[in-house]
Amino acid sequence: MYPEDRVLVGVITRPEDLEIARMQRWYRIPQHSAPRGVDADYIAFYLTKAFGELKYSIPYYAQRVGHELARRRDLLPGEPEHPNAEQPYYKIQLGPLLEKMPPITSERWRRVTFIHTTWDRFRAATEIKDLFSKDPKFVDRVYHALRETGLRPQRNYRFEQGGRQYKVDIAVICEKGVVAATTGEGPPDSYLLHGGDIKSTLETLRQAVISCGGLRTLDAPLE
Repeated sequence: MYPEDRVLVGVITRPEDLEIARMQRWYRIPQHSAPRGVDADYIAFYLTKAFGELKYSIPYYAQRVGHELARRRDLLPGEPEHPNAEQPYYKIQLGPLLEKMPPITSERWRRVTFIHTTWDRFRAATEIKDLFSKDPKFVDRVYHALRETGLRPQRNYRFEQGGRQYKVDIAVICEKGVVAATTGEGPPDSYLLHGGDIKSTLETLRQAVISCGGLRTLDAPLE
């Protein structure tokens, strides 16, 4: 293990998928939404609310030993009727599942898709925010790329949500609210920015804007 070894954090939403990682030693990522970095040196796993006391934490990781493409139907033959059964997935082949001690936790629920980090940062992290790059150059890249797509982002945006005041690095004002992205403290439904794949970050934020009703019309007042 070297400090600069690459670690990719993925999400597991079902206990049966964690058991596959543990017993069969593989993890799947849809090809259409795969981040750059499926060839990372290590894969770590963020567990969602289905995992009880382990929810919203990263308690396990494994060395990546290879990967290949396969249809979901072939990976999970017991789920032939799944809507994505014919879609290609990366089958990430793993070494033994190892415990991260102590687990990396989140103070509250966060939207997590994929996180790119390094072994030294992963090893030292105790909270999920410790994994993220604070590099302002990446935030600038996201901001300007969003502007080029016509999404009208705002920098260092302040707003109130749930009775609390927040200041986030980037915000897009939508018909139904605010899509916020930040490297630090933000509301529970904000997106964490990190020095990963700019393309997947932009797509995540674009889909979030669509789900939030699209851009607010220019003549509507900002709250």
